[in-house]
Amino acid sequence: METHDEIIYDSEGYIRIYKSGRVERFSGNEFVSPSTDPTTGVSFKDTTIVPGISARLCIPKIDSDKKLPILVHFHGGAFCLRSAFELILHNFLVSLVARCNVVAVSVQYRLAPEHPIPAAYEDSYATLDWVLSQSNNRTEPWLVKHGDFTRLYVSGESSGANMAHHTAMYGGTKIQGAVLIQPYFLSSKEVKSDKFNPEMTKNLVKIWKIVCPSTTGVDDPWINPLAEDAPPLATLGCKRVLVLVGGADPLRDRGKAYYEKLKESEWKGEVKYWEAPGEAHGFYVFNPKSEVSVAQDLIIADFVNKI
Repeated sequence: METHDEIIYDSEGYIRIYKSGRVERFSGNEFVSPSTDPTTGVSFKDTTIVPGISARLCIPKIDSDKKLPILVHFHGGAFCLRSAFELILHNFLVSLVARCNVVAVSVQYRLAPEHPIPAAYEDSYATLDWVLSQSNNRTEPWLVKHGDFTRLYVSGESSGANMAHHTAMYGGTKIQGAVLIQPYFLSSKEVKSDKFNPEMTKNLVKIWKIVCPSTTGVDDPWINPLAEDAPPLATLGCKRVLVLVGGADPLRDRGKAYYEKLKESEWKGEVKYWEAPGEAHGFYVFNPKSEVSVAQDLIIADFVNKI
């Protein structure tokens, strides 16, 4: 007999979700205070965007008055895990900001299932609006003093890359470009990379239906930007998109299909693609100092610093 507290999703070591709505998270709870990294000189501070949404701001070691690109970043975690303030994402951003020489805004958006989709998207739009407002309001000194609002990018990993796509669609021409790292996209059409890790593929479908209980399924435009009723990719307002995938990631072919469809569309921008050979999902977060993680950072650095 079912009980009110029946487990409806259990990812060992990460998250357990109950039918009652109770959630137990076993990952992403190790927070680190904002500080200055002694090795790279990257500095952090936290701020409130609007009530319920906060962010960790990151700047590299500043040695000139030159304005830097602004990178609004959304963390991964299937919309239900991770934090902008946790240790592994903090370390990932140290490497990324130092190598890319950007001002980063790492967003602490509301997590599902307590805040079902589209809450995360609403938070990403609100953050973008807040960042854009700083060019006039001038209340956040790091952005005002060091950020170049004409070189504004959105980025994210996994579900965060999904959010970056939708935020780019929302932001239109106000955004220069988007960086999608191993994007969490689904589809009813099977792809070869699904077989790389069938259990993970199955869980990605299952958790989507939990974090977005109103979904129509895996061809919902929120999770499948190539769906028939999704907004046309040609309507992207930004000028440039970078898609990065892992060669051993079950989501690899979804990201590649996005790149190919965008390239074939009537969109007038520039799209680039890069694949990390043999790498699984999230390799750059778990080991940001590895040779291939450094290579990925440098690809992103080249992309966002292109004038």
